[in-house]
Amino acid sequence: MEEELLGDRSVVLFVYHRFGDDRFPSTNIGIAEFRKHLEFLQSNNYSVMTLSDALAYLKRGENKKKVAVITIDDGYKSFQSGAMPLLQEFKMPATLFINTETVGSYDYLNWKELKELQGEGIEIGNHSHSHAYFLNYPEQERGRIFREDVVRAQDLMKEHLGLAPRIFAYPYGEYDPEMKGILSELGFDAAVAQNSGVMFTGGDQFAIPRFPMSDSYAAGFAEKVKMKPLKVFSVKPEAVLLGDQNPPVLEVTFKNDSIRAGQLQCFVQYGKCSVEVLSSDPLTVKLRATDLLKHRRTLYTLTAPSLAGEWHWYSHLWVIPDVKGSDRGE
Repeated sequence: MEEELLGDRSVVLFVYHRFGDDRFPSTNIGIAEFRKHLEFLQSNNYSVMTLSDALAYLKRGENKKKVAVITIDDGYKSFQSGAMPLLQEFKMPATLFINTETVGSYDYLNWKELKELQGEGIEIGNHSHSHAYFLNYPEQERGRIFREDVVRAQDLMKEHLGLAPRIFAYPYGEYDPEMKGILSELGFDAAVAQNSGVMFTGGDQFAIPRFPMSDSYAAGFAEKVKMKPLKVFSVKPEAVLLGDQNPPVLEVTFKNDSIRAGQLQCFVQYGKCSVEVLSSDPLTVKLRATDLLKHRRTLYTLTAPSLAGEWHWYSHLWVIPDVKGSDRGE
């Protein structure tokens, strides 16, 4: 009913890390390229919002808009030196997620700088205290450790910034159902991950997708910002942790009535994927990689055009905790 009243609303989110810092090419975007992104948003009449404002937009009865959200993880100094001048020039807001343990250490913004950014309209979110690989903790201890870590970060931000954020970004984009529940219990409104896709009215607000943006992905910005959501209302299994079955099978059911089911495409990082349509009403498909998953994080990505010719996107993350992760820049 809520979706019927508010209409077909969606918001595209992007996640950045470093700006103009080519020491870390996998998480860096050049300043000139970032300018192109902002120019595209401006020239194509996108409303750029903070994450909290975008969440409110999905629930309000105002006119439908083209909405984008710029998010930044980790709080590196290059955000203030590289991104902020451009955001101010284009008069666009952003949401910055910080992990409090590293605040003020080498390459990271300090509390005074974060307070200044807050005063300049940058929304600050919680990215945990330790930025740990929480899925590597034993299942029976994971929830307690995660809760204590998040609360520690909240306490530090209350002390130094005078706020308790209500938005969260999972370190490395990794989470499980228990972690989602803990954030809800702690009073958070939403949490963002790092699997690609589009936020929409009625979607899971504690597993919000974001398109990653670095030099290696930057050329696809104009294509990604036009994407529409594949509106998932059932995923089996819901868990992102890889179980005994490898490659895993994923069953996904969608709300979209206008999807061209015959043109569904499945993509798997580092391999190929098969798609089997199990039912047409509602549209349910089964996805499975053709090869074993070997990396710590692997996405199953599903795309399809609508009858109107717009492309829709959904992705599901699989995590193998025993595989060593990459650097902190996520």
